[in-house]
Amino acid sequence: MKKVFFITAMVTGSLLIKAQTHVEFGLKGGLNIATLSSSSENSNIDSRISAHLGGLAHIHLSKEFALQPELLFSGQGAKATVSNVVYKTNLDYIQIPVLLQYFIGTGFRLETGPQLGFLVNAKSKAGDVTVDIKDGYKKTDFAWVFGAGYLTSSGVGFDARYNLGLAKINDNNGAKIANRVFSIGVFYQFKPMKY
Repeated sequence: MKKVFFITAMVTGSLLIKAQTHVEFGLKGGLNIATLSSSSENSNIDSRISAHLGGLAHIHLSKEFALQPELLFSGQGAKATVSNVVYKTNLDYIQIPVLLQYFIGTGFRLETGPQLGFLVNAKSKAGDVTVDIKDGYKKTDFAWVFGAGYLTSSGVGFDARYNLGLAKINDNNGAKIANRVFSIGVFYQFKPMKY
């Protein structure tokens, strides 16, 4: 899966060299509603509410298409309640999505693309006890992102995304665990291009 990400990056690079591009930089942040998908039939997992924050580069390839690589800190994971005890799995990643965007009308956009993640923190909390569990998880993750957004003429925009984790993130022989994240965000593009 890492190969898919790097092949996408190489193709993107060649497109940028050939295309006359217009680049806008920006900042973004928002809310994550994260959970973990498990292949175990007995899993009973609830969402972790967290946040994402970072920067973006909006690269216009044509009037209808753009490429948007981002660098984000993203809080993910899940929680579960067993015998009235709340168990939280807090997984924090540095995420690098590279999204192809298609513009619909004035300001609206659809987007999709690969996302490579690097685990920076992993902790489990049960009641008042917190344990570092980073050794039990893989250092990288791979996901595919689907989303939509709207950019206003002032440069402020809004987006909603679903990050479908494709890789097994747990580092053992048990049931496959993968990330699932729905996010809503606000972003600001400096010097927005007029459509």
